[in-house]
Amino acid sequence: MSNQLNDTSKFLSYILRHEPQAIGITLDGEGWTDIAALIEGANKSGNAIDRNLIQQVVNTNDKKRFAISEDGLRIRAVQGHSTDNVSITYPEKVPPEFLYHGTATRFLESISQEGLRPGERHYVHLSENEQTATVVGQRYGSPVVLKIEALRMYRQGFKFFQAENGVWLTGQVPPEFLNRTDLNQEPVNCRTR
Repeated sequence: MSNQLNDTSKFLSYILRHEPQAIGITLDGEGWTDIAALIEGANKSGNAIDRNLIQQVVNTNDKKRFAISEDGLRIRAVQGHSTDNVSITYPEKVPPEFLYHGTATRFLESISQEGLRPGERHYVHLSENEQTATVVGQRYGSPVVLKIEALRMYRQGFKFFQAENGVWLTGQVPPEFLNRTDLNQEPVNCRTR
């Protein structure tokens, strides 16, 4: 991805997930905003974007972070929102037996005590494979992959959802459902002692 596409993707993530008011736009309850208003607000704030650039970002983003409405007039971030007024209705699904979460070693102590929590986001984000979780973990430092007993959680009443881009979402993951998987090593139980 070119620098312009990468910079625009980061800008759109920031605006469409966290701070739409920074450029004077609003998001509806499902996270949608008008593309024309987004372009106008971005350009007024010194971020030169146009419809073609937005479409390129949507089409080339490897994580499929954004969606454009069927009529082509609106855009949203698929998941990862921290704004209070957005509450996307995701389909509830039965998860696979295991899901994965990438993090950094410096967060392991608090995770072993509290489990995984969404922080400022609405949900904890999980992936179906260790490779994706490793890439996510690398963004925060030395990566660690946590293996979540998702199906066991579901059978105990925890709800799981899946975003349009395949990311699995849940409200929290208590420590008793976590196992740490270091690269090339056996899983280590993360349960509190």
